[in-house]
Amino acid sequence: MENTAKTPGYRNLIESAMRDERVLVRVEVEAGIATVTMDDQASYNALSATLCYQLRERIEETLRRPDVEVLILTGCDPAFSAGGDMRLMEFADTILKEGREGAIGMWRWIRYQFGGVARALSGSDKLCIAALNGPAAGVGLAFALACDIILASERARLVTAFAKIGLLPEVGTNWLFSRRIGHHRFMELYLSGEELSAGQAHDFGLLNKVVPHETLLEEARAFAARAQALPEGLLSMAKPLMRRAVDMSWEEALAMEEYAEPICFTTAAHKEAIRGFMKAHRIGKGPV
Repeated sequence: MENTAKTPGYRNLIESAMRDERVLVRVEVEAGIATVTMDDQASYNALSATLCYQLRERIEETLRRPDVEVLILTGCDPAFSAGGDMRLMEFADTILKEGREGAIGMWRWIRYQFGGVARALSGSDKLCIAALNGPAAGVGLAFALACDIILASERARLVTAFAKIGLLPEVGTNWLFSRRIGHHRFMELYLSGEELSAGQAHDFGLLNKVVPHETLLEEARAFAARAQALPEGLLSMAKPLMRRAVDMSWEEALAMEEYAEPICFTTAAHKEAIRGFMKAHRIGKGPV
């Protein structure tokens, strides 16, 4: 059997995170809305092995719960997330030099842990809301961008400092930033490592709304309530269509909608809405 104590790698990181008894991610569920909070205040919620492992586990578990309709992702003040933990990055050098896996060890971590969080948020049919209570940097910012709605406190800042520590944009940030602000503006941010204020990020179209810090979670819950007010199952159909439309041709998107829309006509919610509209506007039955 391989002596993993002498061969640092992905397995060591996972086992270390599993042994860590600290609770760095809190989950609260109320009325179908789950609030997932990164809770390592001393490190500004930097994505250590333990915090990231717990975050992926809690998000996946929470999104599988039938009583959860909406997930809100946030951090404990004063930060949303400082991004990748520097100690983890330093350990990555040990993995590369001494581990039997070589670069595959870090590839596994980036794919299954960092990427696992982003995929869980973007791939779920449930609405995922990022509530940026403070600075969001690097991979932490990538997690926010993977959500469907992004709200920010006036204290939030978006930090794209990958180049300053010799790294590439990762965990979907190339795809997300390029589509939202364009290649040229994103290249400028990458080269400068500039921090965007909440107001600047909103002007760039990266945020849905900037709100007073004290009302951030209240605003997030208001968005969640809008989702819950929709007919049952409607959002779970709409989200995957809306997510994929950006990479489809117009004809492909049109065909997807044409197949999906007739399903909605069969629901009681649609029929009741039509009857209510006709009654409210005094539209009688007649030739169509």
